[in-house]
Amino acid sequence: MKIFTKMYDICLRWAKHKHAVYYLGVISFFESIIFPIPVDVMLAPMCLSRLDKAWHYALVATVTSVAGGIFGYFLGVLLGESVVEPLMIDWGFGEAFATTQVWFAKYGVLMVFIAGFAPIPYKIFTVSAGALSVSPMADLLPFVIASGFGRAGRFYLVAYLLRLGGEKMEKKLHQIIDYIGWGIVIVAFVGYLMYKYA
Repeated sequence: MKIFTKMYDICLRWAKHKHAVYYLGVISFFESIIFPIPVDVMLAPMCLSRLDKAWHYALVATVTSVAGGIFGYFLGVLLGESVVEPLMIDWGFGEAFATTQVWFAKYGVLMVFIAGFAPIPYKIFTVSAGALSVSPMADLLPFVIASGFGRAGRFYLVAYLLRLGGEKMEKKLHQIIDYIGWGIVIVAFVGYLMYKYA
């Protein structure tokens, strides 16, 4: 079943749309708060379709993602545990939210940087950072800096790799996208089982 190839082809078509950069910005903003699809799914095909604009697309994704992160941060500050925690539980992020609380207590804003760069749910960390903040306004600047470096590091890396590989990488990626997609699903499932039962 070539599910991921079909999804990739759809994203490639979206990426060539005249309003694609706006779609990228909207997806990037909401991915930092609630949207489940990673920004890379839109960013990568856009960079491939217009290699000359890869840095611009990475910038758009970074700025809108950090803006979404700030919105999520204040959502956490204003709604706190009374609304945020029950929603996280309802959406299936209960254990991740509890783990995030422990990590924040131990590592602080460093976790925001890691979440911004790594393929883990950044949205959980944006809302959690606000909900767990003792001094929201004082903690905002370190949050924004960590988010900016984390998100920029990730999106500019994607842009760089695609510019480096160009059309050859696009052709190769098209051939192996289903293997990558199913590999991620399997790794995520095994990781979940290890986390749940270890």
